Amino acid sequence: MKHVRSLCVYCGSSDRGPAAHRDAARALGHELAQQGVGLVYGGGRVGVMGAIADAVLEGGGTVTGIIPDFLMRHEVGHEGVTQLEVVTTMHERKARMAELSDGFVVLPGGLGTLEELFEIVTWKQLGLHTKPIIVVNSAGYWDGLRATMDGIVAAGYARPENAELAVFVDQVSDIFPTLARLPSEELTLDSKRL
Repeated sequence: MKHVRSLCVYCGSSDRGPAAHRDAARALGHELAQQGVGLVYGGGRVGVMGAIADAVLEGGGTVTGIIPDFLMRHEVGHEGVTQLEVVTTMHERKARMAELSDGFVVLPGGLGTLEELFEIVTWKQLGLHTKPIIVVNSAGYWDGLRATMDGIVAAGYARPENAELAVFVDQVSDIFPTLARLPSEELTLDSKRL
């Protein structure tokens, strides 16, 4: 695969989830900084989002946050990041995050994280991009999601190869070795077709 300059990380913006999820986010943030890979994320400073952004910054890495203006208060926009882009809509946020990233990593989160994952997987299925998508199944958090995706294939609503559009790994330390093993593909996103 081509050199990864930046990864978009989808994750929760709540502090109510298990502390282990924020610990995994911090581990990934430190790894991103060490690898010289920039973080692109939703722009918040709380929850799993805040943990990963702060860890990248602590490690001397770069962080680009993309947040709609109406969420600046709800997600407490992180004004300490390298670059914080305030956009108008959620659609603009997601398209911009995808445009700036060479791949996607999904950490634990809630409904918004699921929505982001399914949208970027659908874009890949439709041929709008060929970027890698890695789901970090920390302590089995995404087991139910994997079962749901397998069930969709079993019911005939998706082809078997569609179940592999997102690669599941067990821990943060598996991300970069997995990226290194993925086939070299042109990493493009046709924003005109989104």
